[in-house]
Amino acid sequence: MSLAQSQLNLSKDKEMTTLGGGCFWCTEAVFTELKGVEKVESGYSGGTVVNPTYRQVCTDTTGHAEVVQITFDPKVISFREILRVFFTVHDPTTLNRQGPDVGTQYRSVIFYHDDEQKEIAQQVMEEINAAKMWSRQVVTEVIPFKAFYKAEDYHQEYFKQNAEQPYCQMIIAPKVAKFRKHYLSMLKKE
Repeated sequence: MSLAQSQLNLSKDKEMTTLGGGCFWCTEAVFTELKGVEKVESGYSGGTVVNPTYRQVCTDTTGHAEVVQITFDPKVISFREILRVFFTVHDPTTLNRQGPDVGTQYRSVIFYHDDEQKEIAQQVMEEINAAKMWSRQVVTEVIPFKAFYKAEDYHQEYFKQNAEQPYCQMIIAPKVAKFRKHYLSMLKKE
């Protein structure tokens, strides 16, 4: 989906962002729980292959990152707040890796949809570095959004559908629990 197509699909009171913070299963599991987030889709962005498959992206040759595309209501949650969550639920200081997941598809990246998002992303990164939130400098890429390719259906809501799987139990569940504790006031009511 191109930038023009993605913007056409939004109503005037919604915004979209595309973020890569390692495995999209982990990232999706967190953002679906935030108030103001209306839709989260797992997919691929930033590469050279049109409509890549998971298998192609995993070869680390397509240039794509695993990402989530988030549609949100800026009257409920701002882009800045989304980024603050983003920078605390993954390690933005590790180049091309998140924990056991290694490769450029797991890089930390913000695909900005407009100049305002670019400016906010750069400001938030400067704030995080200045506050020494992490022991190392943030290496997150901030690059223009060009296209989003939705991942295969079995990747959507992966944690919700597969919570008992070993990867979900060992990697995703602890991240989600930490996120819930830290962002309790920002969670959707069930």
